[in-house]
Amino acid sequence: MAEEIPIDLAALAGWMDGQGLGAGALADATLLGGGTQNILLRFTRAGRAYVLRRPPPHLRKNSNETMRREARMLAALADTDVPHPRLIAACPQEDVIGAAFYLMEPIEGFNPTVGLPALHAGDPAIRHRMGLSLVEGITALGAVDYEKVGLAGFGKPDNYLERQVARWQAQLESYREFPSWPGPDGIPGVAKVAGWLEANRPQDFQPGIIHGDYHLANVMYRHDGPELAAIVDWELTTIGDPLLDLGWLLATWPQGAPQKGSGAVGVEPWDGFPSADELVAHYAARSSRDMSHIGWYGVLACYKLGIILEGTHARAGEGKAPKETGDQLHASTVGLFERALRWIG
Repeated sequence: MAEEIPIDLAALAGWMDGQGLGAGALADATLLGGGTQNILLRFTRAGRAYVLRRPPPHLRKNSNETMRREARMLAALADTDVPHPRLIAACPQEDVIGAAFYLMEPIEGFNPTVGLPALHAGDPAIRHRMGLSLVEGITALGAVDYEKVGLAGFGKPDNYLERQVARWQAQLESYREFPSWPGPDGIPGVAKVAGWLEANRPQDFQPGIIHGDYHLANVMYRHDGPELAAIVDWELTTIGDPLLDLGWLLATWPQGAPQKGSGAVGVEPWDGFPSADELVAHYAARSSRDMSHIGWYGVLACYKLGIILEGTHARAGEGKAPKETGDQLHASTVGLFERALRWIG
């Protein structure tokens, strides 16, 4: 049975005609799997391969704006050292295929959480280097002068750190709109972690670009070695404190073998990957940023990511997400808060 393509290919071809992107029919259209609900469609036209990215069929209120922001970020990164999907063209209008979308170059690489090729699976030294190159992705991103690449106004760096706890407290409280959600009492230490974050917040920071959801599931590696091919899934990108990307990596980094329900994002086999301390040291050697509060960023990442994941648990109780998924993500939320509590002592 042929795969149903949820995109009007004729309308897409017509738009591409206006952009001067090839001629003739779109061929070999194939949906790609991914970690999000966004639609990824690979196809060819006139001998050139493209990947289209658009929001899911059931749009959330910010879906189209998120897509426009992603495209703007990828355009801004074009001449930088940051490994990323190369933007070909973007359509901010929603009337061509029913949502904003963009076209990018296909990435020749693999996601490590899906499975390691024989080269990477067979050599702990390659896996060690994979961890270090992961850190180098965010040191390169944090080193970009966001104003010089046209991203002034893309985010609100003023009082960025001061806003974080209240912003995510409000997000957690918003889940009360789902009557079956049991509330925050099912999450260990919510108030304690929030209080610690407020009491120990760094006084200042150096603004820069953040990816916003940086871990092993949101990168692709080269097939021929341990280097990054691209950082993907830029939905949460903004201008803020780039050390939060490192904190996010620490919050999701397995402590020993990856364990389900812990909030960690790992791969198999895990031996050979650097320790969390090695990740921090590698970042510090490549950045001028003050690393003295890096533990705070790890706790903030646990807090923020845990609250984000709890949203699916709240929606699942109302039948708006699969119950199994909601239960799994709630377990991850609990694991993240338990990690934060261990860190703050």
